[in-house]
Amino acid sequence: MTQLDLADLLDVAASSRARSLHQVAAMAARVAPGCAAASAVWWLAGEPVLTASSHPDLAWLIQAEITAGRGPMLEALAGAGTVSCPDLLAEDRWPEYADAALAAGARCTLTLSRPAEDGQVCLTLAGARPGALDPDQCERAETLAALGAAVLGAVDRYDDARRTVSQLRDAAAARSVVDQAKGVLMRALGCGPDEALRRIRQVSQDQNLRATEVARDIVIATAGRPAAGGARPRPGRR
Repeated sequence: MTQLDLADLLDVAASSRARSLHQVAAMAARVAPGCAAASAVWWLAGEPVLTASSHPDLAWLIQAEITAGRGPMLEALAGAGTVSCPDLLAEDRWPEYADAALAAGARCTLTLSRPAEDGQVCLTLAGARPGALDPDQCERAETLAALGAAVLGAVDRYDDARRTVSQLRDAAAARSVVDQAKGVLMRALGCGPDEALRRIRQVSQDQNLRATEVARDIVIATAGRPAAGGARPRPGRR
């Protein structure tokens, strides 16, 4: 796990939940001892919201476990935390999962679950040989699962904050254009700000437009440009 890998994973501003989850799976496949491929699933309210895998067969394995309704990932989600399947040929707890994993080319798996915001992140490592994934030697996978969970929460909060900033910016711009239109009407009609605002709202209701659209038309018209949606004046003939 290089510093560049970590910096890329932790770059919340340039990331998304799907991209972060894919990075966690890809990095686990590269750095976890004995890992040939890895998959990651973000669970929210008991449902798999996002999935990512470093190999397409593992994506199918995720679905096979969910369809069967039992397996190491669901066990980890239920509170086991870390679940090891050291030899899938000898696995008798989840026969459907074992058959699907063996068909995908995995001989052993190790699944970790870590809390993520309102949900959980499950990271599954797959090994090509029995016993290739030692739970005591998977500190890097545990670190990645914890980092992935933290990053998903950070991305979620960053997106919320970005939406809030955008909404505040839009609200400030709308307030500004309404204030300009009120000033125009106050000068033209010799009325106060409350009456000017009432006029804007009345036109808004009559024409089924937003008050900000009416205000923008007023400001544009008084600036010597055609109002929004209006025809441009044609130059007169000489």
